[in-house]
Amino acid sequence: MISHIYPVLTLGVLRGRGRLGREMGLFLGTHINKVDKKGRVSVPSQFRLALSDQGFPGIILYPSLAHDGVAEGCGMAFLEKIASASASQLDVFSDEQDDLSAIIYGSSVQLPWDAEGRVVLPESMVSHIGISEQVAFVGMGIRFQLWLPEAHAARNAQAKTRLRENKPKLTLQKPEGS
Repeated sequence: MISHIYPVLTLGVLRGRGRLGREMGLFLGTHINKVDKKGRVSVPSQFRLALSDQGFPGIILYPSLAHDGVAEGCGMAFLEKIASASASQLDVFSDEQDDLSAIIYGSSVQLPWDAEGRVVLPESMVSHIGISEQVAFVGMGIRFQLWLPEAHAARNAQAKTRLRENKPKLTLQKPEGS
């Protein structure tokens, strides 16, 4: 029995303790992949590795709340965290709770990957993002996003400018027991 799990960097995926003590991966990097005529796209192997310990062998996508024409991607553990947070912080019958549930859960699609690690993007997501030939999988830590490559490049330039101007301060906490 392993009594401690230490974070390990493996194939571009940072792994650490997740819910219920299980390991959860972080999504890192930007990967631009071709989408074929049937809407199939290969999920980056690093992203598949990050999701390998979850019960569903695939990805979950829903429309981004922050950006038009972008899909948010995650595994089941992330959606469970959102459900837990909304249940403890929002009134179950509030408009906020209904809106959040309708967009995230009502619009989510579970996409299992095939033996080659590909998923079939539904027409609703292809249209939402505006995909024709390529899509960028963008690591965002505990979630990822799907962008048109050109739109992501423009957004990345804006983000870099904002970070340089605002210089946000981030304090890293020591892990418990250290």
